[in-house]
Amino acid sequence: MDKNQYVVLKSVQGTFDAVVAKVRHALMQQGFGVLTEIDLSGTFKSKLNVDWPRTIILGACNPPVAHRAMSADHDVAVFLPCNVVVREIGHGAVEVAAMNPEIIGYVIQNDRLTEVVTEVLAKIRTALDQVG
Repeated sequence: MDKNQYVVLKSVQGTFDAVVAKVRHALMQQGFGVLTEIDLSGTFKSKLNVDWPRTIILGACNPPVAHRAMSADHDVAVFLPCNVVVREIGHGAVEVAAMNPEIIGYVIQNDRLTEVVTEVLAKIRTALDQVG
């Protein structure tokens, strides 16, 4: 599978903190709440003493959509929440990446899930487009 198939990606200009705030707001506008936040660069530094560009993973969930997905196949929970990664890629450049939910359709062959996956992909693309 090609990277363009498993990731939805957006590069934007701005400070890391400003982009994180925009991502949170854009996700909220699409009905997602952020359930978890993992400071990957902080974890690498504290656990491995490795410097890493600022990177966080936001665990985003849209409860009505997640409920519909879980109703179609309860094992889809292993893919939840939707991870959205914000990473610094250079001075004033930040990348936002999310898993393409279509992967779920490749893994779980379920027609009822296809509609949900399509909706989630549209919401994620819209949110990333709103970021920049």
